[in-house]
Amino acid sequence: MDMKPLSVKNLTAITTGELVQGSDEVLIQYGAYRLKQVKKPNTALFTNKRIVNWKTLEPLVPLVIVTNRSYSQDEIPRHVIIIKVMNTDEAYWKFVHFYRSQFDIPIIAITGTSGKTTTKEMIKHILSAGKKVTATTLSSNSRTASLQYLLRIDDETEAAVFETAVGSPGDVTNAGKYFKPTIGIITNIGAHHLNYCKTLEGYIQAKGEMVDIIDPTGSLILNAEDVNTQKIDFSKFQGRIIKIGKDASCDFRASNIRYGQNGMHFTVHHNWLAYEIFVPGFGEHQVYNALAALAAVSDLGVPIPVAARHLYTFRQLNKQLQKFEGINHSILLDDTWSITTTSLEAALNVLNSLGEGKKKIAVIGTITDLGSWGYIIHEQAGELIYRIGVDVLITIGEHARIMADQAVRLGFRAPVYAFKNTTLVYDLLHDIVDENTILLIKGDMYSKQISKLATELKVKSSFRSE
Repeated sequence: MDMKPLSVKNLTAITTGELVQGSDEVLIQYGAYRLKQVKKPNTALFTNKRIVNWKTLEPLVPLVIVTNRSYSQDEIPRHVIIIKVMNTDEAYWKFVHFYRSQFDIPIIAITGTSGKTTTKEMIKHILSAGKKVTATTLSSNSRTASLQYLLRIDDETEAAVFETAVGSPGDVTNAGKYFKPTIGIITNIGAHHLNYCKTLEGYIQAKGEMVDIIDPTGSLILNAEDVNTQKIDFSKFQGRIIKIGKDASCDFRASNIRYGQNGMHFTVHHNWLAYEIFVPGFGEHQVYNALAALAAVSDLGVPIPVAARHLYTFRQLNKQLQKFEGINHSILLDDTWSITTTSLEAALNVLNSLGEGKKKIAVIGTITDLGSWGYIIHEQAGELIYRIGVDVLITIGEHARIMADQAVRLGFRAPVYAFKNTTLVYDLLHDIVDENTILLIKGDMYSKQISKLATELKVKSSFRSE
């Protein structure tokens, strides 16, 4: 997707620069912050580094370089345009702010430990029925990725939805500088990615940056029942706070939550009216994702019955508690997209609800990306397993064993198997799984072993939705 084009003349004025070489009528269609991002002609590159190898750039002319460096006339190829500025960083942000200011559209920003991608996809699915929506998969949170996502917005875009990365303090603020969102959503705050935030307080604060980046006339959508979200100081937020949850005080309240054939049925109460909703995908957490999506689109004027109709056709995301027929006529829940204690708790609750009267087996891999927090987080996972309970526990990986040990230490009585890798797991399962078994396999996309095991345990394609 190209950005809304901008002439060199305009860019020179926006950055308060001086055109040193080249035509001011050339149109810019791409932006870049690093040389390796320049992939096509008509790109504006903001760099304070000296370019030495001009030869490699020849296929990419016309190229516009915005820089604070001085070049002699003879070293620059003829079709390279140079805009000289006092400070390259300042010029870059002037360009970013100018670009964003051209569009008066709703921009929704989503952060949280889990549910971000699902909520984003639900919102995109509902809005796309009637609008041209730009959405991001902001799994990379560098300023370069944010720039590319911002430049996808053009004159035809009617709404944009993006998730902000949550790695470290400043990520949400940085994304906010680009997108200046009008609606913010915090799905929940669990203890994930602590590696970068040092403490849970730091992590909560990093999510709380959402308060500062939302337009003062905008809205902030919060999970009213999330304990850590309640620790954020919202006193300086001037916009509307919209609460979702099961409590009577919620603006979008869910009641009568129940499991269906391939998803959740519930009633949503809003402004003294009640609506029946079905959302594909299992678990109470999926109801919260749907509530956040309904609150966001409702804020943009989509009537709840219309949103509900589109939500019904939402395609559940791959490897997120997807239901399959497993080996020996069992039911298999493939939840191998990502793993946090928040999503593990959700998965175990789904296993218990769907597995009433069945033998419930959980196969759980290591929680990655925790650094020095690994031990504590795996102990917390063990507590969850003990508290929620399963009939057979199988862990895979050195760290995952900590979960098993902790569960047993607390008094977990069911059979426990702790494996270093998946080599022996399939044969064990083949012996203990039957048609009265429901099997959860929980890991993340970085564990090739667990993904492979999940594939081996499937008999055929996913059960059909209702």
